[in-house]
Amino acid sequence: MAAAHDPADALARARRVALLVCDVDGVLTDGRLYIGAQGEAMKAFDVRDGHGIKLLREAGIEVAILTARSSEIVARRAAELGLTRVLQGQSDKGAGFTQLLADTGIAADRCAYIGDDWPDLPCLARAGFAATVADACDEARAIAHWITPAAGGRGAVRQLAEFILRAQGKYGDLLRKHTAGVLHG
Repeated sequence: MAAAHDPADALARARRVALLVCDVDGVLTDGRLYIGAQGEAMKAFDVRDGHGIKLLREAGIEVAILTARSSEIVARRAAELGLTRVLQGQSDKGAGFTQLLADTGIAADRCAYIGDDWPDLPCLARAGFAATVADACDEARAIAHWITPAAGGRGAVRQLAEFILRAQGKYGDLLRKHTAGVLHG
């Protein structure tokens, strides 16, 4: 394995990505759980992350969710984003990751995984492109190929999406398409 945090290596790995697998708590959210008398009451998602996921899908990159917890809130957010590969209640994320690879037919070396804590370590270790958030645990940061500038739930997945799209040369075309000539250059 190349040295973690080598920018040239991270770029080369991002060029090969065909599937991005995202953890939820601590990545798509800030990791805080709001639990009321009836159970989980709320999670906060960053709309920029959602747009980044949509851009990846538009560019032909599949996106999946893999989380240890089960939540109707996650199912609803995934449906809003058009995600059909959502594995919840996966206490063994390594097994869930293997299942996603088998279901998609995409090899691990063409998969990006973004996670933030110990349960994500098996996936980060196997993914061709391992990413983590700025406020991840030290162990995740140590094995990640790339660390987002933003904390989990604060646009980190959008930053990862843009990094992958730029690496694959798809960012500029998507920007032009979405801005319809508003931006010059």
